Amino acid sequence: MKERLIVIVGPTAVGKTKTGIELAKALDGEIISGDSMQIYRGMDIGTAKITKEEMEGIPHHLIDIKEPCDSFSAAEFQVLARKSISEINQRGKVPIIVGGTGLYIRSVTHQYEFSAAPQDESYRKRLEDLAREKGELHVHSLLQMNDPESAKRIHPNNVRRVIRALEIFHSTGKTMSETLAEQQTPDESLYELVFIGLLMDRGLLYERINERVDEMVASGLVEEAKRLYDEGVRDCQSVQAIGYKEIYEYLEGRMSLEEAVELLKRNSRRYAKRQYTWFRNQMEIDWFDMSSLNFYENFMEIRLFVEGKLKNLSNDYFNG
Repeated sequence: MKERLIVIVGPTAVGKTKTGIELAKALDGEIISGDSMQIYRGMDIGTAKITKEEMEGIPHHLIDIKEPCDSFSAAEFQVLARKSISEINQRGKVPIIVGGTGLYIRSVTHQYEFSAAPQDESYRKRLEDLAREKGELHVHSLLQMNDPESAKRIHPNNVRRVIRALEIFHSTGKTMSETLAEQQTPDESLYELVFIGLLMDRGLLYERINERVDEMVASGLVEEAKRLYDEGVRDCQSVQAIGYKEIYEYLEGRMSLEEAVELLKRNSRRYAKRQYTWFRNQMEIDWFDMSSLNFYENFMEIRLFVEGKLKNLSNDYFNG
């Protein structure tokens, strides 16, 4: 029998965290963070990390497991998340992945083999130096020339993934796109999966994103970023993320705080659009509209749907 798993995805600020908590309370569940940034200790405001109070006693996994300059990958997430899913099921609880990092979640829910292309430290270092000297767009343009499909998918700001795609091409002669095509993910999940997505009217979502950024700044985002900067957390994967790189621009005197905050809002809105597009194109998901201001009305629809799905899965098993 496959293990049970619920997944809640959607763009940033759509209401995933609150929905996950309420569903966990209703179903005796535990939550696994599906966010690539909430793994870092001391990076709380910029990642919109759930607080102890907001958890309402629900156990959370894969939060605060790395230091800000530690590396982390989807392959590592896959191992840790699958281990947590098994342990939660063994305790008789329901595992619920909540997050918006698409590749991380897909790598867990379906059979997904990561590229075995060897790493070339010296080549990677040359590209990292090039990104610092000539900028992220210059390195992204190299990817555009060698692997236009991957260049469409990978944002220029995601330097680490841009460099990895170039490294795969350099080491194997195959593009990352070709490598992914060779190991197409089967439609069937490894789990008895209930996969729901949250969406919202775009204007309302963008308004919520802008408000969230203002709340982050008011809660001490600049001070959090300055502490990290002063601690030497600079050329690290973690602070290349939206929420920190913009404030670093301000801290290094390249723009005013007002400009940095506006840039953060713009980048967050664009990221939300990319998240939604990715999930729509890559995964079979049952979508729920969260545009209504009545959260609990929206939630009851989701709860009834999930409970029905889980019941059907159980009946299929016992009747099979």
